[in-house]
Formats: sequence, C-alpha cells, structure tokens
Amino acid sequence: MTTAQVDLDPKDPGRDLASLVLTVVELLRQLMERQAIRRLDQGDLGAEQEERLGTALMLLDERMTEMCRAHGLRREDLGLDLGPLGTLLADDSW
Repeated sequence: MTTAQVDLDPKDPGRDLASLVLTVVELLRQLMERQAIRRLDQGDLGAEQEERLGTALMLLDERMTEMCRAHGLRREDLGLDLGPLGTLLADDSW
C-alpha cells in the first residue's frame, strides 16, 4: 500500500491489512509521544516517571519497527491518503 492510493493486492491481503493496522498503531504511538513531550516540557513528571516514560516510548518504537519488518513493511510504507485532508503520517512535523 502506498500513501498516494490504496493498492490492494488480492494475492496478499494480509499484508494490506497489516499495513492499515500498523498505520493506525503508528498514529497512536506518535500521539502518545507528543503528549509525553508536552508533559516533560511542562514539568508535570518526576524523575522516575520521566525515566519510565522514556523507556516505554523507546520500547514501543522498537516494537513498531519489529512489527513492520515482520510484515515486510517499512515505516515509509505506512500512511493513508485522506483526500483533501492530506496524507495521514505524511511527515513527522506536527
């Protein structure tokens, strides 16, 4: 599947489904990371909480890479074309 269009492969529907699911998981992972950064910037967390949060986010990122690799995908393969709204996961700047 590309970010420009949904290109379903009838010979490998499992990969297409994995791409869709991993796109949603990656979106949620990025949102959690951004929320954690906001909390760190605001000083809402103690040192132990910061350490646990950093470790958890690092492990989540590693697991996401493993899951993509297991399904023959790269992070760049993830995303959905939302038409006039743009592409989901098009860049990491928001």
